[in-house]
Amino acid sequence: MRRRILQSTLLVVALTALVLGGPLAITTWQLVDDFDRAELTSRLEQVAARLEGPDAVVDVAGLELAVPAGGRLVLEQEGREPLVIGVDVGPDPVAETLPFGPGGLITIEEPRAVLLAQQVQVTLVVLLLIVLSVATGTVVATLTARRLAEPLRDVADRAARLGAGDFRSAPVRHGIPELDRVSEVLDASAAALAELVQRERQLVGDVSHQLRSRLTALQLRLDELSTHPDPSARTEALAALDQAEKLAAVLDELLEAARAARAAGAEPLDLRVGLDQVAEEWRPALRAAGRTLRMRVPEGLLARVTPARITEAVGALLDNALRHGAGTVTVAARATEKSLVIEVTDAGEGVPEELVAHVFERGVSVGSSTGIGLALARALVEADGGRLELSRARPPTFTIFLPTPRAEDVVAQGRRGASGPR
Repeated sequence: MRRRILQSTLLVVALTALVLGGPLAITTWQLVDDFDRAELTSRLEQVAARLEGPDAVVDVAGLELAVPAGGRLVLEQEGREPLVIGVDVGPDPVAETLPFGPGGLITIEEPRAVLLAQQVQVTLVVLLLIVLSVATGTVVATLTARRLAEPLRDVADRAARLGAGDFRSAPVRHGIPELDRVSEVLDASAAALAELVQRERQLVGDVSHQLRSRLTALQLRLDELSTHPDPSARTEALAALDQAEKLAAVLDELLEAARAARAAGAEPLDLRVGLDQVAEEWRPALRAAGRTLRMRVPEGLLARVTPARITEAVGALLDNALRHGAGTVTVAARATEKSLVIEVTDAGEGVPEELVAHVFERGVSVGSSTGIGLALARALVEADGGRLELSRARPPTFTIFLPTPRAEDVVAQGRRGASGPR
């Protein structure tokens, strides 16, 4: 986008300079010639004024003042020898002639080189102004292209993050009303989608919990009926218990399918690479607040996640540490027997006791923030089948548990790496 805007603007500037600059240079060249000849004609008229009249006397000293530097004046009168004042001007001079009196003729000449020098000087000034205009247009085009392209790229990145599940608002505005309006619409859409997704997941969790509870109660009652002394009642109870177990299995399959659909974009990710990118994004903000960010992530830790989700989730935790924490922020990762663990901690006062049980609820915050960040981080982690917990309130430590990659994913990634150029 930026290159296209720059190329289009520069093309317009170049065409304008070519269309206007060429004729302007030619016109300037001709104007210098006209001005020079007008100056010579003016000198001739002054000389003619001195020579007119019946008692006019040729004043050679006075006529010499009218001769241009390096030029020549030729006075021709009827019945007299031509009077030449000045030096030889060489071949092809610039000459103007004016008649005077009865049969008189005055000719003034100057070297062609003088006129050419003036024409070249003035034309070079005009060309220099054209070049300066093109340079100014180039600078303006570059600034304009950057002014338009960077906000467009930011808006496109914001839309891409929104599609990847990052529902955080972007407070940055660019001063362009149309693009700012798009940013505001994206923020409103992000808030609406975050609320919708959160409600959907809460509903799924509540429904699954209620169904499991009811199915467990039903299975217990049917299990008791299966010991009934009446054979027919016992048979029906066993059949109903079998159906209840099948229904529980179907419920598990549906929930697993829903989790798999949400994590459709999950792939093996080297946590060192992904978390380093997040760290580079948040280090300037922490440094501006007089704080530091430490990374303790070993190489080779592979997790099955959606890269955009895990980076945004860790970014939300770093944003929470920046807003509500203090001291050094540490991001550490390690592997356990069943999962990969990412811990984000700082040296702040921690989470108040009354908020520990509600810290991941939407709208809950100890400061002036929106209370969306932690709820969004948990939703992003859970979308990939992971889990986000507050493992310690003081000092605050948030722990992400991520699923490890499947064997076929690791093999496929190894094959892709082996097939690349060496």
